[in-house]
Amino acid sequence: MALDGLLVRLLLVMAVAAAVASGVPAPPGLAVGFYNESCPHAEEMVFAEMQEIVRKDVTLAPALLRFMLHDCFVRGCDGSIMLKSRNGTGERDSIPSYSLRGYDEIDQIKAKLEKECPLTVSCADIIVMAARDAVFLTNGPWYEVETGRRDGRVSSDYDANNDLPGPNNTIVDIKIYFSFKGLGWKDIVVLSGSHTIGRAQCITFAEDRLYNYTGRGIQDPTLNKTYAATLRQACEPGLERDTTPVEMDPSTPYTFDLGYYRDVASKKGLFTSDQTLLDDPWTREYVERMAAAESPDEYFRDYAEAMTNMGRIEVLTGDNGEIREVCTAYVD
Repeated sequence: MALDGLLVRLLLVMAVAAAVASGVPAPPGLAVGFYNESCPHAEEMVFAEMQEIVRKDVTLAPALLRFMLHDCFVRGCDGSIMLKSRNGTGERDSIPSYSLRGYDEIDQIKAKLEKECPLTVSCADIIVMAARDAVFLTNGPWYEVETGRRDGRVSSDYDANNDLPGPNNTIVDIKIYFSFKGLGWKDIVVLSGSHTIGRAQCITFAEDRLYNYTGRGIQDPTLNKTYAATLRQACEPGLERDTTPVEMDPSTPYTFDLGYYRDVASKKGLFTSDQTLLDDPWTREYVERMAAAESPDEYFRDYAEAMTNMGRIEVLTGDNGEIREVCTAYVD
């Protein structure tokens, strides 16, 4: 990296480190209960659909939670992750989104809402509500969600390839990604706890963590050796696209709890981006406190706040954007 580039990165990290926590202000037009008059049963309809979706396939709960991050970090929470591109240049065509699941389920929920309240509830809001319900349906917290977002009409794989944090990022990288979105260190460590539910494919971590750490052909020395041996049984070396799924929190993979923090504190974080939380004094202290906590109450409160912060990223409200009838419309 050029010296100028390194200085820019260091300055950005210093700016992020100066903030104890983020506080993203609520954009005008975003409010709890936005649909109380225009579509009063919107939230309960989304929840009813999510209950059925998760009942049939519990793996869709973490998938739809992940869906919100992929939407919000790229051009803001505007539903653009749903848009289809005929020439393969949309967000859903990007490298970070290749394994994303949930498109059909968001369309399913949207279709039910269209029958009840035509052209009223945005795809962007459905994604945010579905994420909240996914957390609750896996024994996580229930929290109020702000609604009133409108849908965007621009979807770019270039944006997604450059704006989404990745599993091999260091804490320095992650702070930069989050700072660009107005989020701070606490949002990082709290939202990372979403990895307490769900699975990841071997291709997303095995090369870096198990077989070729920093290109040196060794195992990541920060990874618990016993855990690494277990992972190697699932993920074979040398496979270019090993899609074998591995649970991110092996002890309770579909229960939203503090297991993730206990894993990270024991050097059993699946991704580099998980384990690197121990490389920063503020995020490390939070990990260690949650790992030792007897109750998830503090974490659940923090999680509701962090999800609210993420849900405010670059939203379209008022006369901006649109309300799409079909979330997976084509844009070219």
